[in-house]
Amino acid sequence: MAKRAAKGAKKAQAEKNGNGANLGFEAELFKTADKLRGNMEPSDYKHVALGLIFLKHISDSFEAKREELLEEAPDAAEDRDEYMAENIFWVPKEARWSHLQANAKQSGIGKLIDEAMLAIEKENASLKGVLPKDYARPALNAVMLGELIDLISGITLKQKKGEATDLLGRVYEYFLGQFAGSEGKRGGEFYTPRSVVRLMVEMLEPYKGRVYDPCCGSGGMFVQSEKFVESHGGRIGDIAVYGQESNYTTWRLCKMNLAVRGIEGDIKWNSDGSFHKDELQDLRADFVLANPPFNISDWGGERLREDQRWKFGIPPAGNANFGWLQHILHHLSPSGVAGVVLANGSMSSSQSGEGEIRKAMIEGEVVDCMVALPGQLFYSTQIPACLWFLAKDKSNGIAKDKKLRDRRGEILFIDARKLGHMVDRTRREFADEDVARIAETYHRWREGEGYEDVPGFCKAASREEIAAHNYVLTPGRYVGAEAVEEDDTPFEERFTALQQKLEDQFQEADRLAGVIRERLAAVRPG
Repeated sequence: MAKRAAKGAKKAQAEKNGNGANLGFEAELFKTADKLRGNMEPSDYKHVALGLIFLKHISDSFEAKREELLEEAPDAAEDRDEYMAENIFWVPKEARWSHLQANAKQSGIGKLIDEAMLAIEKENASLKGVLPKDYARPALNAVMLGELIDLISGITLKQKKGEATDLLGRVYEYFLGQFAGSEGKRGGEFYTPRSVVRLMVEMLEPYKGRVYDPCCGSGGMFVQSEKFVESHGGRIGDIAVYGQESNYTTWRLCKMNLAVRGIEGDIKWNSDGSFHKDELQDLRADFVLANPPFNISDWGGERLREDQRWKFGIPPAGNANFGWLQHILHHLSPSGVAGVVLANGSMSSSQSGEGEIRKAMIEGEVVDCMVALPGQLFYSTQIPACLWFLAKDKSNGIAKDKKLRDRRGEILFIDARKLGHMVDRTRREFADEDVARIAETYHRWREGEGYEDVPGFCKAASREEIAAHNYVLTPGRYVGAEAVEEDDTPFEERFTALQQKLEDQFQEADRLAGVIRERLAAVRPG
């Protein structure tokens, strides 16, 4: 078990340090790109920058394959089937990066970029309506666009072909996170912090099967799932991704994010959202990973009172939290598992019937594990958050190659509020060792191999204990206080030292009181 978590941590560290392009490189690149935006809002500029990174990626992939074909079978170089067979987009001449780079200093570069985007969409049906096509608008400075093209052109210099496309994917992902930070609350609508997603993925281990996200944002859950499979020696094609998103602009970001990573996915969009127009009604997923918007009050619940998804109770019309949980349970396969980010209130609220739904879910044996998260992890909100881990069948199951034990009558509680470190003044992240510690604890408990309760951190609580707490699922209620380290100093010595310290403080207080009296006397009138 320890080896498995360590391997994931090593892979993550390698990603930071590999190919001569560590986070310092990506951070410097973003800093330079951010300077170019001038007075443009980050929410507008992100589409400009990310669209060009995407264009560079698919052009590089196309050119690499074209060079290979020209060497091996020149006649096949213009056969689009050769490219489609390897999931490479067909890029017509006028849309290739070399063409744009050669014209980067022209005043009409915005129009050329728009024409390139249109040409790519025309040639690749899966990208229809996805790419940004407003680079020619007057508000976009042509000089800035040219400089941005030059900057992006330099990303893959000195990189081997395979490494170049991977590097562009990493840059795209890094830029997504930075733009989310720049946009604050609005940024949280399309991006879940990478360390939170990594934790969820490492805990659930989506190694093979169908992965679903009903509110998929920019697709981070899918990217991290594919990374998990790759880093643990599996085959990328062993998982299939499905998602739905109600924000059209965010859906486009997701489609580009997956394409940059070479991930094929069935990602649906409609403005009604997963509750009211479930595009994947028949899907039963092996894994669900989701970060729904917290505490949504205008989700239209009153129109869904008789919905078949509400197996554990009708969610209140004023809060969608338990609607999301039950929608996700509805979409799980008979042995499926899910990880869901929700506001802390979901663990203890009893208003509008939420307490009864939570009780029914506990007694229905679908809640597997609860994790309390530290504050300041998210761009979008300072509301404290938690992770719910659900299992359709807690009596058995297999995670990767490990058989799971019967966990009925028990829920694991993990209090991770003290973990993580500040990466700037406002935001916290989990380190690799934090992710490994939490995931390892869950794996040991699930598999029944070497798990032990740790005061202040984790506790496997029985259903009777949970009932005694009125079915509240806040980990702090169960894990208890952290064990105080043993002090080898004899009590008598400690007592004497404390007594001396107190005497010293009394003396200092008397001295300060005398100084104050003298100074007051000096300023007394008359």
